[in-house]
Amino acid sequence: MPEAPLLEVQDLGIRFGGLHAVRDVTATVRPGQITAIIGPNGAGKSTFFNLISGFYRPTSGQIRFLGEDITRLRTHEVVARGIARTFQTTTIYRELSVLEGVMIGHRVRTRAGLLDALLRTGRERRDEAASREGAMRALERVGLAPQARRPAGALTQEGQKRVGIAMALASDPRLLLLDEPAAGMNPEETVSLMALIRELVAGGLTVALVEHKMSLVMGLADEILVLHHGQKIAQGTPGQISRDPAVVEAYLGGHAHGGQMGQSGEGAAHA
Repeated sequence: MPEAPLLEVQDLGIRFGGLHAVRDVTATVRPGQITAIIGPNGAGKSTFFNLISGFYRPTSGQIRFLGEDITRLRTHEVVARGIARTFQTTTIYRELSVLEGVMIGHRVRTRAGLLDALLRTGRERRDEAASREGAMRALERVGLAPQARRPAGALTQEGQKRVGIAMALASDPRLLLLDEPAAGMNPEETVSLMALIRELVAGGLTVALVEHKMSLVMGLADEILVLHHGQKIAQGTPGQISRDPAVVEAYLGGHAHGGQMGQSGEGAAHA
């Protein structure tokens, strides 16, 4: 019997004025897998992530995570349930040390408030110690523990991407959403990132990612969800998606080589 989905969206949609940015999307993310979300420019991929992570409130449909309806939860409540995300632009605190920046990602798991911080209460000190330990665990997972004391802004582009992932991991998620994780990275760095994502999934994490680099998508994803004009046009394995006529027409058009996605270079895959 197949394992139940970790994440389910049913007829999900959002309108901005009269524009349907996402419309009637039904899809699943299964545990222990890597699911890629692809599509042409303006397909609604980042908006889809913003809906799942609570940054946007849907105008229609439902989102269920681990069987719980999270459709109306706020962002911090979604994070607390076990969904964390990164962003297209690496959002790190460049002036802080790597460790200090990642500690911020763990704060969703702590209970101390502003008054505790001002008075340096025992609760605040315990929470700070817990955040430090959680941040170090996250840095170890992404291979940055030796860089913990360095300013985050002094790291390479790949290093800063790993800091962003560590910030998300510090909240101890079950599902990690990666929004264009390989943007701005060269081929060698991209291969290294792919290896890291595989390691995280092998360690028990589930990953969903939006990505333009088709070599990464086709070589990494277990399943691919294809959006076009805010609507789902296909979901399946890389092999199924690469041969789907609707996907080839919508996503690659005349650039496809024999109907095979991922063989035409990345210039056709900007979304």
